[in-house]
Amino acid sequence: MQVTDTRRKVTVGVFVFLGLLIFVLGIFTLGSQKKTFVKSFTVDVVFNDIQGLKAGNNVWFSGVKIGTIRKIQFFGTSQVQVFLNIEEEAHKYIHKDATATISSDGLIGNKIIVVTGGSPKFPFVEDGDRLKASNALSTDDIMKTFQVNNKNLVDVTSDFKILAKNLVEGKGAAGALLADQQIADNFKAIVQNLKVTTESANKMAVDLNAFTRKMNSKGGLADKMLTDTLVFSQLQASVNELKKTASSAAAMTENLNKASSKLTQSDNAAGMLLNDQKTAEQIKAIMQNLEGSSKKLDQNMEALQHNFLLRGFFKKKAKAEAEAAKATEKQ
Repeated sequence: MQVTDTRRKVTVGVFVFLGLLIFVLGIFTLGSQKKTFVKSFTVDVVFNDIQGLKAGNNVWFSGVKIGTIRKIQFFGTSQVQVFLNIEEEAHKYIHKDATATISSDGLIGNKIIVVTGGSPKFPFVEDGDRLKASNALSTDDIMKTFQVNNKNLVDVTSDFKILAKNLVEGKGAAGALLADQQIADNFKAIVQNLKVTTESANKMAVDLNAFTRKMNSKGGLADKMLTDTLVFSQLQASVNELKKTASSAAAMTENLNKASSKLTQSDNAAGMLLNDQKTAEQIKAIMQNLEGSSKKLDQNMEALQHNFLLRGFFKKKAKAEAEAAKATEKQ
């Protein structure tokens, strides 16, 4: 009986010892996870909205857990002050201009605080300092943005549905183009004409390019005009001669204009003949008198040919002329 009681006490003692051991190990395990037994320092951040942040949530730096949230309390009129316990090992990476942002551990995970290191030109943060709060998009803001985008997507889908219906029914220019065969044929003809025009333009460009190459070829006219000083001097001399000719023609034209202007005046002989009626009548009378005198002279010559004194002279002259004509015909 005594042995049984002793064995029972030993068994109970073993179980109590194992329970205490498990309890102590659990405390140390939880303490290591919560950084309870790690030397740390405290900083605080003031947020306008902590978005469901709780004491005990983690603090991250560059993807590494460096501490936990120790306490949360109200600050001022409507802000919230969050106290952070940060490991002493992270002290040499965090500067006084560092910022703290509320984020989440995954898409729908626990809320966390992400700390940035700041600029190296500032000193390191100290116990009791306050970090700057950086506002980031919350899950609610993201969901609101999704809702707005969904609404816009529904509106776009509705408009596209109406547009597709109009296209199928042949409404509008695009619908008519798709539904009306005549318009489609006309459009096809326009495209074909544009193709032909483009080909013609390309051919013209090729011909023009070939022409310019010929113009610039060695020994060509353009090359001689640009490089041969003799050809250029000859061309310049020809231009000067053309200028002289043009000047002479201009002077001749001016003289003709002066002469023609004098023909319209009555202060000279030619102008008087053309413009004075009395002088014109006198000249006409003189011409008539000359015509009458020439007729009378012909009659007198005819009478002299029949005069017996001069008849022999005229016969000899006629005979000599006949003989000269026969000699010319024989030759």
